[in-house]
Amino acid sequence: MRRSPFLIAGGAITVAIALVAMLAPLLAPYDPHAASGPSLSAPSAHHLLGTNDVGQDVLSQLIWGSRTSVVVAVAAAALAVALGLLVGSGSALVGGWTDIVAMRAVDVFLALPALPLLIVIAAFVGPSRTTVVLVIGLAGWPAVARIVRSRTLELRERGYVRAARGLGGGPLYVLRRHLVPALAPVAAANFVNWAAAAVVLQAGLAFLGLSDPTETSWGGILNRALAHQGVYSTSEWTWWVLPAGLAVTIAVVGLAFLGLALEPRSHT
Repeated sequence: MRRSPFLIAGGAITVAIALVAMLAPLLAPYDPHAASGPSLSAPSAHHLLGTNDVGQDVLSQLIWGSRTSVVVAVAAAALAVALGLLVGSGSALVGGWTDIVAMRAVDVFLALPALPLLIVIAAFVGPSRTTVVLVIGLAGWPAVARIVRSRTLELRERGYVRAARGLGGGPLYVLRRHLVPALAPVAAANFVNWAAAAVVLQAGLAFLGLSDPTETSWGGILNRALAHQGVYSTSEWTWWVLPAGLAVTIAVVGLAFLGLALEPRSHT
């Protein structure tokens, strides 16, 4: 791939956040769940980003929150891309009524309002990381399936694919041998784009109190901060609200840059 500013910037941001998530136990100065200082202590040498209303270190919560975002983003994006690849490529290869039924199902899912549906399902099933991953992943596969189907319809008319099918190659053989390598750039670009969406959706669900309340997340930090009366009437928002909001923004921007760098490859 030709190097580009988007690739370098997006890759650097994404790798940095992934490393912070992986090394959270080593990087976090305190236990994110334990009180480690006075309530609402301003940033100092002992607490670089201060403490929240119960004395928990905000920097430690921010570091551990990156792990939650990374895990949910990777798992949800992988689920969305896997289902999208299976449905999109399978329906295009088989064709006929299978393709018609599959695409009508995709149209129904695409017509549904995603965010209200996510909120209703998460509230009904109950808050947990598994629920959040499943809900976000299942919300993303229809768009991926539509893109993959379009690309597969183009690829199946290529000479080598027609030859493989003419010599008796079944759909699974053609998919594994010829289509998966050609669809890899499409899958990579969609994976990155949906991972960015998953970061935002996970933070939003946590902010609304629809994620596991026992895990530390950027949205959970914002939920607790904005529930505290008078957070904006003092300087507390600068170390309690702003860092978590910036963390979500930086993660999404990094993934968006990476997606822009990968997108031209998805059309080659």
